Amino acid sequence: MDPKLIDTVVACIAQQLADISPAAASPGIPVGVSNRHIHLAVRDAAVLFGAGRELTKVKDLKQVGEFTAAETVTLVGPKGVIQGVRVLGPLRRISQVEISRTDGFLLGIAPPVRDSGQLAGSAGVTLVGPAGALTLKEGVILAARHVHMSEADAAAYGVADGNRVTLEGPGPRSVCFRNVLVRSGAAFRLEFHIDTDEANAAGLSNGDLVSLAKG
Repeated sequence: MDPKLIDTVVACIAQQLADISPAAASPGIPVGVSNRHIHLAVRDAAVLFGAGRELTKVKDLKQVGEFTAAETVTLVGPKGVIQGVRVLGPLRRISQVEISRTDGFLLGIAPPVRDSGQLAGSAGVTLVGPAGALTLKEGVILAARHVHMSEADAAAYGVADGNRVTLEGPGPRSVCFRNVLVRSGAAFRLEFHIDTDEANAAGLSNGDLVSLAKG
């Protein structure tokens, strides 16, 4: 065979492989199960852990720039207490507590299902840290299920930031997760976020794969 023809064919195949997006090459969308956690505002972190205290990074999370911190807080509600709630970094402008409905029953509060950042009229709770305590009048939510995608992933799946999609879970307790918010951006990595109640009901664990429903 003509060596030039071989070189042309190899170059063509290499280009085709390079054009395959992560989403197109992936067997599915990995699940990330979100246990209860809190994102703290700078001012609230100062009250709980001391002025000028920086969060101590333990492990980077899959989403770029986010990490688990060594610091924890205690949640105090009208009916109960949950200790050791992990703080996630970096610090934010407004504090946001994300728990499951089961956690809400334990605390005696009824947080609404909300997209991240939509805190108006949400539930309140008292936070206790090693240096002090404070009460949030609002800021506690059940985080709405959502899927993070890079721009390349979103293009491959034919969706855009802000779309709502349906994802299908595998296994004997398979369910369809409807009304899943697509969050797409250059810094995002492919991952479907649900809370522990949703994961347990569907028999899902971290790293399991779900698929985008057709049609």
